[in-house]
Amino acid sequence: MSETKSPASAALGVDAPCHEPAYVLAFDTANEVIAIGVGVLHEEARAIELVAHAEIEARRQSNTQLIPRIDALLAENGIARGDIVCVCVGRGPGSFTGVRIAMATAKGIASALEVGLVGVSSLDAVAWGVWEFGARGEVAVVADAMRKEVYPVRYLVDDAGAHRLEADRVVKADLAAEELAECDTTTPDASDAGAPEAGRHTPCSNSPRCAAELRAEHAARPQELSCSGELVVASLPGQRLLLAGDALKKYRDLFAPCGEALPENTWTPTGAGLLLALQAGWRSGECDPFDAVRHNPAFALPVYTRLSDAEENERARAARAAREGAAREGEAKPGVPDANLRTGVQDAEAVAHPSLVHSLAGKTPAYEETSPAHHATLHEQSILVAPPDEQGISYKPLDVSHVGCVAALESRIMGSDAWNESLVADEIPRRDRTWWAAYASEGKPGEVGTLVGYAGGWVVDGDVQILKVGTDPAWRRRGIARELLAHVAADARNLGAQTVSLEVRAGNEGAQALYRALGLAPVGARPRYYSDREDALIMQGDLAALVGATEPAEESSRLVAGMELQVDASHDVQATAVGAAGASRPLILAIESSCDETAAAIVDGEGALASDVVASQIDFHARFGGVVPEIASRKHIEAICGVCDECLEVAAKNLGMRSLRWRDLSAVAVTYAPGLVGALVVGVAFAKGAAWAADVPLIGVNHLEGHLYANRIGCPDFTPPAVVSLVSGGNTMLVHMKGWGDYETLGTTIDDAVGEAFDKVAKALGLGYPGGPVISRYGAKGDPRAIAFPRAMMHSGDLRFSLSGLKTAVVTYINGEREAGRELNVPDICASFEAAVVDVQVAKAKRALEMTGARTLCVGGGVAANPVLRASYEKMCSKAGVRLVLPPLSACGDNAGMIALVALDRFRQKKFFSFDFDAKAHVNLDEPY
Repeated sequence: MSETKSPASAALGVDAPCHEPAYVLAFDTANEVIAIGVGVLHEEARAIELVAHAEIEARRQSNTQLIPRIDALLAENGIARGDIVCVCVGRGPGSFTGVRIAMATAKGIASALEVGLVGVSSLDAVAWGVWEFGARGEVAVVADAMRKEVYPVRYLVDDAGAHRLEADRVVKADLAAEELAECDTTTPDASDAGAPEAGRHTPCSNSPRCAAELRAEHAARPQELSCSGELVVASLPGQRLLLAGDALKKYRDLFAPCGEALPENTWTPTGAGLLLALQAGWRSGECDPFDAVRHNPAFALPVYTRLSDAEENERARAARAAREGAAREGEAKPGVPDANLRTGVQDAEAVAHPSLVHSLAGKTPAYEETSPAHHATLHEQSILVAPPDEQGISYKPLDVSHVGCVAALESRIMGSDAWNESLVADEIPRRDRTWWAAYASEGKPGEVGTLVGYAGGWVVDGDVQILKVGTDPAWRRRGIARELLAHVAADARNLGAQTVSLEVRAGNEGAQALYRALGLAPVGARPRYYSDREDALIMQGDLAALVGATEPAEESSRLVAGMELQVDASHDVQATAVGAAGASRPLILAIESSCDETAAAIVDGEGALASDVVASQIDFHARFGGVVPEIASRKHIEAICGVCDECLEVAAKNLGMRSLRWRDLSAVAVTYAPGLVGALVVGVAFAKGAAWAADVPLIGVNHLEGHLYANRIGCPDFTPPAVVSLVSGGNTMLVHMKGWGDYETLGTTIDDAVGEAFDKVAKALGLGYPGGPVISRYGAKGDPRAIAFPRAMMHSGDLRFSLSGLKTAVVTYINGEREAGRELNVPDICASFEAAVVDVQVAKAKRALEMTGARTLCVGGGVAANPVLRASYEKMCSKAGVRLVLPPLSACGDNAGMIALVALDRFRQKKFFSFDFDAKAHVNLDEPY
């Protein structure tokens, strides 16, 4: 790919600026090409003068090349970072990781520069690149979506510009080719568009308008304002469909019958295409590059066209459950279709849990009612693990087995406008629908609960139409409707919706007040819409407000991306031990995003935390029984700006400053490894962007080393040497800490980590996620000697661990008890399992102390919060005369305070990272970095 500097003043009809130029920086990494564009904004003309652009083959190296390439392009053109007044980013659709790299980097840059962030479609950028190339006609941009799928969008490209004709969507590549081939693109004259020849035109499935219709619409508005500012008469001669998009690299032969492929240099976004897409949005009023408030970086999100795999599979199980249950009863469930053979996507693909079959008969069985002969599998039990909130309400996607409950509640609250069971059942398997239900339970293990509310939406043309919202009258005024709508809105956003609309009775003032509070406003009415002839009020609004509709548990709490922030938990503990932080330099902001917590903290030059903020995603992963990497990455993108903003604001307050800005920092630090790569790249890309924009050093931190430093939060005088027992959801290891930064791993697990074993056992018991706290809670009521579970590798002669066999033994025991028809004693199972884990951990730690001669034992990781483990370590250390150092409970899990403390030491040692480093899933703690 080439890099060129191309002034576009003449092409855009813009005079050279006579004052200090205001620059916009645009970039995209949605595929294998990094596209960068720099332009001058001309406010009066709403035009962008192209200064320079670059397109570089990235080959999966976008995160290492993006910032260095941006820096080089600006330097070559004599542009300072402070001259940038707006950042524009390609939102996708495209490679999941690629889109997030660009989005997170853009959020970091815009946040630190305190400018607006405007997102544009990556596909629109391709179409505008085609326009700049000079092609005219109907263009299909077909981008690669992996998994034999593509993102196909058609445009009408004429002298006036590139006009999008349909919304983003993802379909199988062969289906997209079939649809494009069916479209009539050879009508010879636009004037004949209204009457195509018989048999010549077949409307595309899921495609709103084809060539003849589009030309007719175009002919109806003959005058357009071109990008040169001139009025032109639109005309479109008959020609073949033009094809662009990176999917042609993989599927060129498949799409060959659909039209004529444009040159390959038009297949991906370009810097010029990004700026032209931004200019088009500016002129249409969709955006304003100078309005930083309107375009707060926190608001920008990637283009999503589908749910995560875990969520899609969850809905497939729900759709399948009733069909199999009905089949066992010898009847077909209405409205539940078989596999969709046209798209190749099966609508249901998992075995039903017996409790779901029971609910077909109107039962809501507790855990003990599960068929005694049924073997518990971890996958099936995850259906039941969505934990209830403080009111005893759990929220889960509606499954077909509960449509009878919905229909019954409908008839009670909707009267003659109620849907029957068949209508509700028909909705569940549809891929453009999202339905959620609220269940009230008593908190028993595995209890499904009673359905007390439901809501459903239909995503079409970028809007989610709320079809139903209902709450049991006995459960109203508890925020159930608001919470249900937030879940529906979140799914709809992930399916590509940007707006929300609904109808409400003209006389239902209470419902209207709720919808107004959620940002919806009346836009019209439907006379005599309801069966009793009452009018319907039509209300519409921005979907973003609805996504964040969940209310915090306490008025003083703040929500970010639906997550309640935990603020200053570690700061308060440390302040009690050593006093409050001051404003001594350096001031370092650290970011942690290795798994399912988005966290930020600021440390001062004395090692005191000025603030620490954590947004936990637990509620979003709980119903799956574990962390879903795709969901984790999405939530990090949503939360990272809000978390960092809160961190800066709280730090300013604690330090007695009027404000604390990115430019006031001495460095930015970030966890770069180990962890979930999709989660890590968000934090890494954001930190790179912020550090580059603020012109401060960047510090990379090993997450595992952070857990070692967490002991200093509650015990500032702790120093090596020591033996560290590191126990978490992803790690189980013993480490000899010879000095800060000097570590020797003595032994690790050969299979599951301790935290992972807790989660899996909890899932098998239907207790929910995360497993550690709930197993501890039940175990406290049980007998740890009741069941002789194995102590794996207790006498192995080394310091390695194994948890997989113990997990299997617990599941086998559960199945045996069920087959024997005995009720499970959950407290005894939990206590016995917990004892088996702790006994091995303590025995191996004791041996490590003896081998190394260390006189201090410290603990790190999420499982360090386990009360049985902490008590057992205290007992062993007291008996052995060894000092025990424990992190405060607030610092056991993932947090940024511990990352900040590591970063401070590395700052003093000048161990900075360059901007070409990348996130890593695995690293060796023993190796210096």
